[in-house]
Amino acid sequence: MAAAIVSAGNGFGILALSPLSRWLINQFDWRTALLILGDLAWIVVIPTAFLLRGAPHTTRRADTRPTIGVPNGLAGAAKGGTSIFLAWPVWAIGVTHFACCATHSGPIFHMVSHAIDKGVAGMPAAALLGMSGLSSILGRVGAGVVADRYGAKQTLVAMLTFQAAIVALYLVAHDLATLTVLGLVFGVAYGAVMPLYAVVTREYFGEKILGTAYGIVFFISCIGMGLGSWGGGVIHDALGTYQWLFIASTAIGLMAVIMGITLRPPIRVVSRTPVDRLALERR
Repeated sequence: MAAAIVSAGNGFGILALSPLSRWLINQFDWRTALLILGDLAWIVVIPTAFLLRGAPHTTRRADTRPTIGVPNGLAGAAKGGTSIFLAWPVWAIGVTHFACCATHSGPIFHMVSHAIDKGVAGMPAAALLGMSGLSSILGRVGAGVVADRYGAKQTLVAMLTFQAAIVALYLVAHDLATLTVLGLVFGVAYGAVMPLYAVVTREYFGEKILGTAYGIVFFISCIGMGLGSWGGGVIHDALGTYQWLFIASTAIGLMAVIMGITLRPPIRVVSRTPVDRLALERR
């Protein structure tokens, strides 16, 4: 739930900046708009970062909760050594995240252009992206609630399936009303999956090396995010339509579902003493 609330800030950003960006472009040009938006990053984002406080230092009692073991016998990865780069789960989660981001990045980045191609005016088209950002907040928080109750992996697979289905519906959306409804639902879908990868990674590798493990996962996902949006532009420029983008995104989305399903659950063992932990590592 905490990860979902933090991730919801991304949705608020999309909601605020989509219509602002369109207005700036209409009033000036895209170069001036980028300059103003870049200055806002200096003026707003960096000072806001100084409001973050360090985590309170508390005395922890001995942890008797189940220890998360890495499948395939790579228990040494839990120590944070180079073995984390050899642990298959971190790459499996990363490739799933890659396919997920490649699925929704094209429809997100080209949502405004696609709407304009369908005859929607510039400002209402930009509003579609803003509304999808608003509904993504609901998806992020809702997925956090569901994941806390039913498990992160199960929720992730369900939301990946939902996302692929919604992207496919763009093939039959042709007017502002349909695109608006679809954009709102799509926002819920792509918003729901985003905070779950950090939670899934934590379930496999624990808190001690979460930064390293999730850093690898997120790096791989960023490649998918870039390729998906770039590929959407290439497809449109070559074929003059976004239809094949949605077909390709749906297919990649189904691949993400399959990879999510094949993620094996982490091994959980109760390890209360150093002797027990040593025995686990030798196994």
